[in-house]
Amino acid sequence: MLRISQVVIDLVVLSASFALAFLIRFDGDLPAPMVVRLLLTGPYAVALEYGVLFAFGIHRLSWRFIGLPDTRRILAACVSASAILGGLRFAIGFISEPSLIRYGLIPYGVLGVNLPLAFLAVTGVRFARRTLGEGIESKRRRPVAPATRTLLVGAGEAGVLVARELTSRPDLALRAVGFVDDDPRKAGSVIHGLPVLGTTADLPSLCSRLRVKQALITMPNVPGSVVRRISKLCESARVPAKIIPGVYEIVGGQVNLSRMRDVAIEDLLRRDAVTLDREEVLSFVSGKVVLATGAGGSIGSELCRQLCALGPRRLLLVERSENALFNIHRELTAAHPELDIVPCIADITDQPRMSALFAAQRPNLVLHAAAHKHVPMLEWNPGEAVKNNVFGTKAVADLAVGHGAEAFVMISTDKAVNPSSVMGATKRAAEVYVQSLAEDSKTRVVTVRFGNVLGSAGSVIPIFREQIQQGGPVTVTHPEMRRYFMTIPEACQLVLQAGAMGRGGEIFVLDMGEPVKIVDLARDLIALSGLREKEDIDIVFSGVRPGEKLFEELATLGEGVNKTRHPKIFVGRLQRVPSAEVQLHLTRLRAALTSERSADLMASLRGLVPEYQQIEHPSPSEAPPVATVTTPDPAAPGLVPLAVRQ
Repeated sequence: MLRISQVVIDLVVLSASFALAFLIRFDGDLPAPMVVRLLLTGPYAVALEYGVLFAFGIHRLSWRFIGLPDTRRILAACVSASAILGGLRFAIGFISEPSLIRYGLIPYGVLGVNLPLAFLAVTGVRFARRTLGEGIESKRRRPVAPATRTLLVGAGEAGVLVARELTSRPDLALRAVGFVDDDPRKAGSVIHGLPVLGTTADLPSLCSRLRVKQALITMPNVPGSVVRRISKLCESARVPAKIIPGVYEIVGGQVNLSRMRDVAIEDLLRRDAVTLDREEVLSFVSGKVVLATGAGGSIGSELCRQLCALGPRRLLLVERSENALFNIHRELTAAHPELDIVPCIADITDQPRMSALFAAQRPNLVLHAAAHKHVPMLEWNPGEAVKNNVFGTKAVADLAVGHGAEAFVMISTDKAVNPSSVMGATKRAAEVYVQSLAEDSKTRVVTVRFGNVLGSAGSVIPIFREQIQQGGPVTVTHPEMRRYFMTIPEACQLVLQAGAMGRGGEIFVLDMGEPVKIVDLARDLIALSGLREKEDIDIVFSGVRPGEKLFEELATLGEGVNKTRHPKIFVGRLQRVPSAEVQLHLTRLRAALTSERSADLMASLRGLVPEYQQIEHPSPSEAPPVATVTTPDPAAPGLVPLAVRQ
């Protein structure tokens, strides 16, 4: 519709509203003087009303997509126009008789009636246009296949958005039959034309009675335990469960149903959403030159995504894998064309290259995520583990301190606690060195320690998925193998929060929740794939690999942790090793690394990390019991659970 036609329509409906207001005020029988007054006042009243609408920007609003915010703006414009007309009526009332100007008086009653009429007329034509457009669009988007009968689980805000989207998008071939919701106040109500049929406990019977073909979970932020319960109800009803990934998929009141997917293992393990002190994190990153090592890895790439959202002045992506660097750089520049994102091919153990990079870029903030992480692989290659995880970390930390960076944040692992592997021992050695730097450094050097992240490259979940796709068997090392898990975005959010909180020398420990049995993960993934254990696919126990523990700890019983002001971030109570002693051990470790004698290397590593010891593992059939205990300590009321063997 052309703009000129919209102006004409607005003028016509305003004129009609004004005339109707006169008729209503005088019960449909206008005296002759009032007819004259209507003819005299109509043009200037309508012109003034449209002028106010124009001043409020109503002419720029899209008729096709009018919504509640637009309606509020139209109401404000109509009220303002009526107030101006009322003020003119009051002023003209003081002019003495006889005068033609008095014919310009608009009765107060007419003004009172005209306000709602004008508002309804202006909004009404726009909603009529929207309805017409949606009808045409709906016919154009007729589904090519029969619509799938879908039960919506959750009648909250997200559920209403989904229902609205399904109504306007028949091409999605989804037909919502109603809601289920555990809020008793919603029972029996109708929301956006769909009835609330019962609670989630009624889901199996409703699916059978209403011939439901799938259930869509429309609760983006519920805990994993709720998703698990609903998934099991769907499984008992023999209908697939779908889900909307998260609240970040719902932007500006719009839900992207193209991202609807099957329930995944990440949904079953999800926890409450992380709450950040955004102002603190913004001040930590915004407007600064930030360097991130390991930028192409699972953790590093997600850190860089979140950093981009915080507005750094420049982001330096340091990565030795050309392909990984190419992919993350292309992704970030496409998503944030306004940012200065610099890809830097570099190995953190290449001292000349890293020195030149720091000298040229002078980063304010350094996030160190580069590391070798695969436990069995590093048992076979201990020298490379020491070179990268210890001396690579030392090189980056020294450069950060030497070039006056404001903060250096190292990402560590729960495998550094009482390490039984080369990987864990080298990460603990790096923690010791980074902590010793805080003694005389103006740079705030901190470490953030957490457990496994879901879906990272080479981790257990992608391996299980690959094994399931190949028909099995799914291999689990031991029936009592347990790990802490956290999603990659959650871990990275907490890393940034901890980095912003740090004052120097802290080893922060993230609250990982409760440890999860790896065999339970395998069973969940098999069920989510629509298969049954033993009937369709087997689980085989292959034995614990070199360097692995049956459980991981986030802090030792001797260390303990103290609360911070963030409920999911704790600070470890670790005694610092004197800097001179650390340097002595590092000198011996470097000499052993140069000699390439494995025995000397391991002995030197134990000198720096005396708690490092390799352990003998029982066979899978001789699994000892595992218990979760919390050490009582009045000084540390916020201890995280520590898994210990009995």
